Amino acid sequence: MLEGPGMKKTFVGTLLSALCVTGAMAAGTLTVCTDAAPEGFDVVQYELAVTNDAAGLPLYDTLVRFKPGGTELLPGLAERWAVSPDGLVYTLELRKGVKFHATPWFKPTRELNADDVLWSINRMFDKAHPAHASARNGYVYWAGMEMGKLIARVEKLDAMRVRFTLTRPNAPFLANLSIPNIGAIYPAEYGEQLLKAGKLDALNTQPVGSGPFVFRSYQKDAQVRYDAHLEHWGGRPPVDRMVFAVTVDADVRAQRLKAGECLVGGAMKPQSVAAFDAGGEVQMLRNTPLATNYLALNVKRKAMADARLRRALSMAIDKKTFVQSVNAGFAAPAASFLPPGIWSHDKTLKDRSDVEQANLQAKALVKASGYDGSELIMFVAIGGTRKVAGELLMADFAKIGVKVVVRMMELGELFKRSGQGEHDIAMLAWYGDNGDPDNFFTPNLSCAAAAQGGGNKAHWCDARFDALLDAANKTTDTARRTELYTQAQRLLHDEVPVIPLTYPMIMTAVNKRVSGFVPSPFNNLDFRAVSVKP
Repeated sequence: MLEGPGMKKTFVGTLLSALCVTGAMAAGTLTVCTDAAPEGFDVVQYELAVTNDAAGLPLYDTLVRFKPGGTELLPGLAERWAVSPDGLVYTLELRKGVKFHATPWFKPTRELNADDVLWSINRMFDKAHPAHASARNGYVYWAGMEMGKLIARVEKLDAMRVRFTLTRPNAPFLANLSIPNIGAIYPAEYGEQLLKAGKLDALNTQPVGSGPFVFRSYQKDAQVRYDAHLEHWGGRPPVDRMVFAVTVDADVRAQRLKAGECLVGGAMKPQSVAAFDAGGEVQMLRNTPLATNYLALNVKRKAMADARLRRALSMAIDKKTFVQSVNAGFAAPAASFLPPGIWSHDKTLKDRSDVEQANLQAKALVKASGYDGSELIMFVAIGGTRKVAGELLMADFAKIGVKVVVRMMELGELFKRSGQGEHDIAMLAWYGDNGDPDNFFTPNLSCAAAAQGGGNKAHWCDARFDALLDAANKTTDTARRTELYTQAQRLLHDEVPVIPLTYPMIMTAVNKRVSGFVPSPFNNLDFRAVSVKP
């Protein structure tokens, strides 16, 4: 899942006052300083990690879920499931007694059943579904993971059983249903109510799910407020209320945490570690998630169409200096797009470590590519240390004779414009969602994800690569899948549609009043089991 920031600093002072006045720090309230605003609350339209944290995980349950802090698959809205011997048919038995949220705009008259699953899945799967067109941004994750091609049909067997029939075996299928951007279950009753009123857009502004928190309000680019879902099937959350306070500036997040105005701070700058490690009420948790920071090179642009120029750019980057300057040493240089924490990571791939020698080779490649000296545009998101990162890369590229200009913008704009192919280079990061290698490759680099506005920001389509992914997904033999994914990594390394930069260490600041927070291998901020001491 993609990560990133986005709010204006001028609002921070007002927001601090508002939170204090409204008693956000009262007992039973968890206040989280987050680095960006959610894109919206109809989570299946979006792909950013912050949207999943601030909208997906609080609001929606999925059919299956992961054990907190791990990659073990657990029952969710489906209590149990069976898979046919040929791997094509999945029969899921739904959990009884699941209650949807009661809000001022919707009062459920029944508990969850198979109709809700079919409504939620068919909305994305079936273009004739009456609510299909309500997603103005489309279903980016669904499309990128090729779910529409994978699923042959979804059927209701009875009130509490559903059956998925696939067109081909797919090893990560169940795990993909755990991702809210694909597997969030909405109340069909609410959908029909909105359909009759001609207000399906309200799915994005007045959301209803069955998750651990009930949506109360959103002040755009400022804060999201939730109340605990007292009748949640997994037990009511330990906190009464939760507030996501959008605080883009990492230094301001640090100040607010020190002042006790926020109890959790996400996406903290590595440079702030020393200040928190010195002691006090806030501890800095370190986590190495399944993540890769990278550059997407738009192969549809004239210069980037030549693989020799792409290789030259990859060779030019001084990653050791990059890690120290941008990550304060809290990261590792990346050679493979697949991070070390995921099985099948190819550790034999090596970064171009001799920068001086690499630059000589890169200059020769630049000349051979026919690069005409025109400026290449690199999109970089506002926030954190990204400006420094962009400037370092620009300087490295200049050393091999390639002119790059940095365009700073809000993250939402970056994804929209890079999805439309307006960039030459885009600085991005991907956080795994389910521990499977396919989750890195298919949504970011497959031909299906290269469609206009899709997740493949390199706009790269290679039939050889797609064939490797397809073969890997048709078998459950881990050794065979590893062999195929190793080939895929080496193909990427040679063709360079993306340049892996670093495997980051993520810093989350947590006040000592908070207990039960577990860092996630997917870098999710999941607060359903978190409690707050008075």
